[in-house]
Amino acid sequence: MSATPQNPEDQELDLSQISRKIGHFFEGISNRIFKGILFIKRNIVWVGILFVVGAGLGFYLDKNTKIYDNQIIVSPNFGSTDDMYAKIELINSKIGEGDTIFLKNVVGVKEPKKLRGIEVSPITDVYKFVENKAQNFELIKLMAEDGDIEKVIKESITSKNYPFHLIEFSTVNLTSNEATVKPILDYLNSSDYYKKLQHEFVNNVKVKMVENDSVIGQINGFLNTFNSTVSGSQKSDKLVYYNENSQLDAVIKTKDNLVNEQGSHRIELVSLDKIVKDKSVTLNVKNNKKTNGKMKIILPLLFIFLFVSVNYFKSYYKKQLAKFNA
Repeated sequence: MSATPQNPEDQELDLSQISRKIGHFFEGISNRIFKGILFIKRNIVWVGILFVVGAGLGFYLDKNTKIYDNQIIVSPNFGSTDDMYAKIELINSKIGEGDTIFLKNVVGVKEPKKLRGIEVSPITDVYKFVENKAQNFELIKLMAEDGDIEKVIKESITSKNYPFHLIEFSTVNLTSNEATVKPILDYLNSSDYYKKLQHEFVNNVKVKMVENDSVIGQINGFLNTFNSTVSGSQKSDKLVYYNENSQLDAVIKTKDNLVNEQGSHRIELVSLDKIVKDKSVTLNVKNNKKTNGKMKIILPLLFIFLFVSVNYFKSYYKKQLAKFNA
């Protein structure tokens, strides 16, 4: 059975009710706006005073309280990544607690009251993570089989093993390398355990370099002997024989690989002089995020809003009190 059609008169009634409600809604908004205008007109002196006071105080705060962002790109060595993260977290908690004694005496920050927070995060670089490290490449492949590759790259189990990490901290007003950066880095490098690992690791690299130099010397001796032999021979087919049958190419490639490895070790030693090696430092970048530098706008609006709210509450209280006393 089909539904009974609605009476046209009922439809017109519903439309007229909706129209009246919409009209009342906009009329209410108009009345509120007009009441607001009347309120400002009645209290224009107070509104003006609050605006001037708020703007003046805001200009003062913006001029004398400037927040600056600072960054240090670091590379933790010898498996010290977790230790570095733990120490940064501890420093940040002490900043939150206002423990200037710890920050000054333990960490060594010269102006601890300037610090407004510090954090560390990995610099996502999957190419560096797998570069010349077959086990890391296989790990990425294995983890990606069970989930989204982008999620795998950003997971802490992967990201904490990236070679480079970004330490960010904020300060009130300008800071310097001597006042904050050097003390923080010295604190991150203060572990006796990792200092011992550093000593053994660097020693192993140097031993490996000595051995490589010895092998390169032996290869050079062999090549010199071979060169003398070929130079003394008048038969060109003897050179072909050596090239194809005496594994001369393999010897030359081995030397080339060893020379490249020595170059990599020399570069490696540059980064191994510290447990947490600083790669670059950027200081005193003015922070204009959130409310920083905007107090001259925020405070006048805030003062006027509070003034209006207090007066509205007083009016509401009087109306309610009159109802109870009636």
